[in-house]
Parts: sequence; C-alpha cells; structure tokens
Amino acid sequence: MTLDAARELAAAELPDGRVLTVRPATVADAEAALDLIHAAFRARPVVGDRPEALTDDLASVRARIEHGTGYLAFIDDTLAGLVMTARQSGAMRLGRVGVLPEFREQGVASFLVEVVLEHLAAAGEERVQLLARKEFPQIQAWWGRHGFAPAGDEGNCVVMARSLPVAVEVPDAAAMRSLGTRLAGVLRAGDLVIATGDLGAGKTTLTQGIGAGLGVAGPVISPTFVLSRVHPPLADGPALVHVDAYRLGSFAELEDIDLEASLDASVTLVEWGAGVAEGLADDRLDIDIRRGIDPDDDTRWVFLTGVGERWSRDELAAAAKEDA
Repeated sequence: MTLDAARELAAAELPDGRVLTVRPATVADAEAALDLIHAAFRARPVVGDRPEALTDDLASVRARIEHGTGYLAFIDDTLAGLVMTARQSGAMRLGRVGVLPEFREQGVASFLVEVVLEHLAAAGEERVQLLARKEFPQIQAWWGRHGFAPAGDEGNCVVMARSLPVAVEVPDAAAMRSLGTRLAGVLRAGDLVIATGDLGAGKTTLTQGIGAGLGVAGPVISPTFVLSRVHPPLADGPALVHVDAYRLGSFAELEDIDLEASLDASVTLVEWGAGVAEGLADDRLDIDIRRGIDPDDDTRWVFLTGVGERWSRDELAAAAKEDA
C-alpha cells in the first residue's frame, strides 16, 4: 500500500478476478458520492428516525470533501463504496460509511475501512471514532470486529472508538532491520509477535533485526521448511522462537509444534500468523507490513498494533522512532 499523496492508495484482487481499489475523493467526485450515499442509506432497514445522510445535498457533500477527507472504493471502474472523515470536537471521525447494495457481502467495506484507518495512521492520527445508531446492534457488532469499542453515547447513537496503529515508513531493507533492532528493546520473555505481509514484504528481514537486538544466536532465516527455529540468547535475555505458519491452516496445526512449552521464556514471532496464532496468548504485538503499489518502489509501511494490557501505544511509538 502506498500511503502518500498518490491517487490510488491500495488495490486488491477479488476472487472472481475483478480489482478493488481505493483512492481519495476529489471535489469532482461530489455528485457521484452523493448518489452513492443516498443509494446506500436508502437500502438500509427503516428503523427509528430517517437517516441524516438522506438529507445530504451536493453542496454539503462538496463541502465535506473540501474541508475533510473522502475515500472512494471502486470495483474495476465502478464506484462501490465511500467513507468520509472529518475532525469534530478534537477527534477524527468516520462518517457516511456506505456500500452500494449490489456490492455488499464482497469485502468492500472491510477493505475500504482498513485502508482509511492505515492512511490516517500514516498521517499521524492516533485515535478515531464514529457514531453507530443504537437501533442497529448488528452495525455496532460489525465495527466491533474491526477493533472499535463503545466509548459513550451521543443522542441516539453509540460513540465507538479505537486506537490506530503506529505507522512507520521504511525505505529499504537496512531500515527494516534497524526497526526490528529498536523493537527488540521493548520485547521481553513471554511476548507474542504476529507478523503479516505479502511475500517479499520484509517479515524475515524485520525478524533479523529483532534477533540482532535481542542478541540471539543466528543466522535468522525463514523457517519455511522446518516450521520453527529456536535462537538461544548469547547472553542474558530471552530466546527467539521464529515460526513460519504459511503452510498451517488452523490453530490446532500450530499447537502440534508445542510452542506453549517455550512461550513464557521466549519471544515468539510467528510469520503468516494472522488468523492462526492469536490463541497462543491474550496479549500480542501485531506487525503488518505493506508494500507499495509501484513494484519499483522498495518503500514499506509497517503498522504496529499492541493487543492487550501488555502493550502501550506510546512505548511502540517511541521504539519506532529512528532516534529511539
């Protein structure tokens, strides 16, 4: 994912071969955005008050785009979804989150929200919130699955909020190793790290930096064919257990490696662990590495998300700084 001023922010291929892309909205998109808002919100069940979004007109949508930020999702060349953001009462808020009825249940909303949250994180935002109407518990549940939790009430709505990941721009492999070395400074025995990213994104390179920072025996290479490698410490400190879950399809298969035996005394890093390794511990550090759309650009964006009471966002942000 490129997270700069480029027109296209992210792209993904759907199972049927169509391409889902996300880009920022411009004022020229206001009319199409208005049509999408009305179509998406008219299709929702009628419960309680009429949605405020149906009162939007061209001028109000144009003003939102001019003074806030809009993001559009396309399937091939057809507009499919929209999210608006704006700062309100000192907080960054999402609003007008909608997907055309014919494109629902295809992952458009989840992908669009993921891109928007990462774009906001890369811009330095630390927290984001939204309003979910109390009459729609299923919508509150959907946002809950995306990391949002109730944070208060506002009229007939629940305020839902979440912290954003720490975003780090990494220009090359040397910088990726350096980031890993800095992160090792906040890791301790018992920590679980789950690293995700496409092939060649830099997961093993980051792990090499973590291994160097922990001071463990090497070399640290991808354990694809042996599933896991244990790197003992060369001095005081925890071992590094390096796991590759690429060929594992479930937590049950991961349990066969018997990682629990070494978990408390080691730092355990699982590549390709999303959706597989979360059951190993209540607290974990999620590391998501994104490549740019341009294949000639080596820049990566690394997103650090601490899950559970063990992790402090401020601690991760401090470790992410090059002068940390």
